[in-house]
Amino acid sequence: MVYDLIVLGGGPAGYHGAALAGRKGLRTLLIEERALGGVCLHNGCIPSKTWLQSAKLFAHVQNGAVYGVKADGLHFDQQVVTARKNKVVRILSAGVKTKLQNANVEVVTAKGEIQGKDEDGFRIKAGADNYKGKNLLLATGSVPVIPPIPGLKEGLAAGTVKTNAEIFDLNHLPASLVVIGGGVIGLEMAAYFSAAGSKVTVIELLDRIGGEIDREIAGILYDNYRKKGVDFKLNTRVTAVDGSRVQFTSPTGDGAVEAELVLLSAGRRPLLSGFGLETLQPHMEQGRLVVDRAGRTSVPGLYAAGDVNGRSMLAHTAYREAEVCIDRILGGTEEVNYEAIPAVIYTDPEVASVGETAESAARKGLAVQTVKVSMRYSGRYVAEHEGGDGICKLVVNRGDRRLLGVHLIAEYASELIYGAGLMIDRELRIDEIEKIVFPHPTVSEIIKEAALQYGSI
Repeated sequence: MVYDLIVLGGGPAGYHGAALAGRKGLRTLLIEERALGGVCLHNGCIPSKTWLQSAKLFAHVQNGAVYGVKADGLHFDQQVVTARKNKVVRILSAGVKTKLQNANVEVVTAKGEIQGKDEDGFRIKAGADNYKGKNLLLATGSVPVIPPIPGLKEGLAAGTVKTNAEIFDLNHLPASLVVIGGGVIGLEMAAYFSAAGSKVTVIELLDRIGGEIDREIAGILYDNYRKKGVDFKLNTRVTAVDGSRVQFTSPTGDGAVEAELVLLSAGRRPLLSGFGLETLQPHMEQGRLVVDRAGRTSVPGLYAAGDVNGRSMLAHTAYREAEVCIDRILGGTEEVNYEAIPAVIYTDPEVASVGETAESAARKGLAVQTVKVSMRYSGRYVAEHEGGDGICKLVVNRGDRRLLGVHLIAEYASELIYGAGLMIDRELRIDEIEKIVFPHPTVSEIIKEAALQYGSI
C-alpha cells in the first residue's frame, strides 16, 4: 500500500499535520519513535507552564497582604508540583492519541528511517516494516545545543548539569541553580526556581536577556527579576564546568559560580541526522533544512514543518506550517506569514511580541515610529495589580500608518498578543484599530489606548 502522506515525527507539527491530512481524506501514516506530543508536550511548553502556574500562585499568595489576603505557613511542595505536571502531560498525551484515531491516522511507534525515493514515492523503514508514501512531511523537531565547553558533557552524564529534557523530572528544589543562557527557556526556568525559593544565577553571552525581544522590554524584565533576587551575568562566556561549578569570563574579569544544579539552556538546533535524510539530498543552509513559505523543500513531495526547518522554532509556528504543508499537498496556495507569528516568554510578568521591533525595522531600512503607553492606562490592570512597570509598545510604518509590531510586558500578555498578530496579518492601519470595540474593563484595551495615543501624534 502506498500512503498519500507519511509523517516522520509526532510533535506539534507532526501530529497536527497528520490529523488534518486524515480529516481531509488523505491516507496518512505517522511514525514516532517515542511518545506522541514531542518536546513541547513532554519536556517544554506544557511542563514549564504547569510548573510556572504553581510558582505564580505561590508568589501571589506570598504578596497578598496588599490585597487584604493573608496566609500563614505557606509551603512549596516540589513533589506535588511535578506529580501534577505528569498528570497534565498524561491527559494531553491521551488527547493527541484520540485526535489521531478520530482522523483515521495510522500510527507506528518505531524509529523511522528514510531509504530513498523512487517513482512510487518515498521509501521509509520503521522497525522491521517498510512503507511508501507519495508525500513525506518531516517533523523531526530539534535537540538542545551542547556547546563545546570543557566539562559540560561530563556534567550532563553525571546529572549535575541538566537540559530541559531532564529538568522537569525534579522532585526536589535545589538550593541554588546556575542557568547557562538567558533566552526564553532559561528565563522561564529562572522565574520558576527563583519564585519557588532557589537562589538563581543566569549567565548570558549577550549584553541583554530575552534574545531578540524589544530592548526596552528586555531591560524592564531584567530589572524586575534582579529585584526578585536573580543574579544576571551579561556579556559573560562560560569557559568550563566542573561538576556544578561554572567558570566564566566577562568584561570585568574571570570568575566562577558554585551551585547545587546547572541548567543548560543555550538554545536548540534542528534534528537533521540519524533518520536517512541524506539519501534525499535536500538543500540545506547553516544547519537547517531550507523550505519556502509553503513548507516545500528542494525535493518534490518533501515538506518540512516545525523546528526541523529552523525558521521559527515555536509550537504554534509548527501548527501553522503543518497546515500550510497539507494545504499544498491538496493543491492549495496557502503560505505562512512569518511576520505575524507571536512569541511569548511566560515569566511574571509575561513578555509577548509580534512583528517588527524598532531595531529589526531599522535593520531592514523601514521608516517607522513607535509609541508606548504604561499598563496604568488599563483600568483592569490597575485594579488587579499593585505597582508594576508594564508597557505596551506599537511599531508603526510612517508612510501608510500600518501596524508592524506590538510588544508587551504585563500579566495576561500571552492572551493579548494573538489579536495583535491578527492586526498585523490583516495589515490594519492605526485609524482602523482605533475603531475596534474592546470590552471594558479588559487589559486588551491597552492596544487601542496605544493606537489612540499614536493617532494624536
